[in-house]
Amino acid sequence: MSESNIKSYPPLFRPSSHNTTRQHDTKGEPLKGAGSLDPLPLPLFDMQCLDVEKLDRACREWGIFRLENHGIPNSVLNQLQEHAKSLFQLSFEAKQDLANNCPIKYFWGTPALTTSGVPIPRATAALKMDWVEGLNVPFSQLHHHQHIHHDTLVNDFRNLLEDYSRHLTRIATTIFEAMIRNLKLDLQVLKPCLDESTGLFRVYRYPRHNITEHVQGLHEHTDSSILSILSEDQVGGFQFFKDDQWFKVKPNSTTLLVNLGDMMQVLSNDEYKSVKHKVELNKNKERVSICYFVFPEENTLIQSSIYKPFTYNDFRAQVQQDIKTHGYKIGLQSFKL
Repeated sequence: MSESNIKSYPPLFRPSSHNTTRQHDTKGEPLKGAGSLDPLPLPLFDMQCLDVEKLDRACREWGIFRLENHGIPNSVLNQLQEHAKSLFQLSFEAKQDLANNCPIKYFWGTPALTTSGVPIPRATAALKMDWVEGLNVPFSQLHHHQHIHHDTLVNDFRNLLEDYSRHLTRIATTIFEAMIRNLKLDLQVLKPCLDESTGLFRVYRYPRHNITEHVQGLHEHTDSSILSILSEDQVGGFQFFKDDQWFKVKPNSTTLLVNLGDMMQVLSNDEYKSVKHKVELNKNKERVSICYFVFPEENTLIQSSIYKPFTYNDFRAQVQQDIKTHGYKIGLQSFKL
């Protein structure tokens, strides 16, 4: 690893004696989940002719699926990856300064805490910190053209994300409306639950690191969103939980990976699944992914026959409290009737 690349990492992620842990436990057996899982082919949907009945089954049985023929040029996806990698190569200090006159905010560690503006208690950081750094970009701020940064790379990346966001708004709306029709719910009433202004991009870089029992790129969790739409490179590491076991997702940079979040599970009265997933580190390669999350408008009341009424603001505050108190997200269980 070059000196400049080392300096681009947060200090805790830089190579040292503490992250050269062997990939085997004291008995010499590979650690559970250390690259031994089989990939499981996901349901695949063609956005040009979306099969809504098949989509309904995938949402009930999987909570995760792929999209092909999504209408996003491969050139856009490739440029986003290359620009993201270039931004992550900036020094750690330069990335920390990005928020000045720029809608892009840098974070590292557990995203649910570090992107909230709330300092991380030292005890919490020691529990189960995620080994990831990222760029947090609220959808609504992409359109504020007064945010002009002195760095051409930053401006070009923001413009690429703005173009990308138009595609993802179209895709998310199409999928959401199909799900609501399948559930026989009132689309007009639920439109605020897919509020464009709450969309959020998170661009992740996972450092190279030997696979260990305690260090994960992202620890197991469910997303708090309605939908999450992921574009990834070819490194891999994404895993999801189904039928009481973990499965790898084989990377495919030309398709999009979609998973349902907690808010969709609530709207469906638990008929649809908010899938549990995690990201494992790779000891040889960095991994870069770009995820789009869409949420209900913050103060929209979310109602269900099996959950107490709450707003997304209430839910987000509960998640942050969960992680600070327990070191992990409890989420929906706190709102069950």
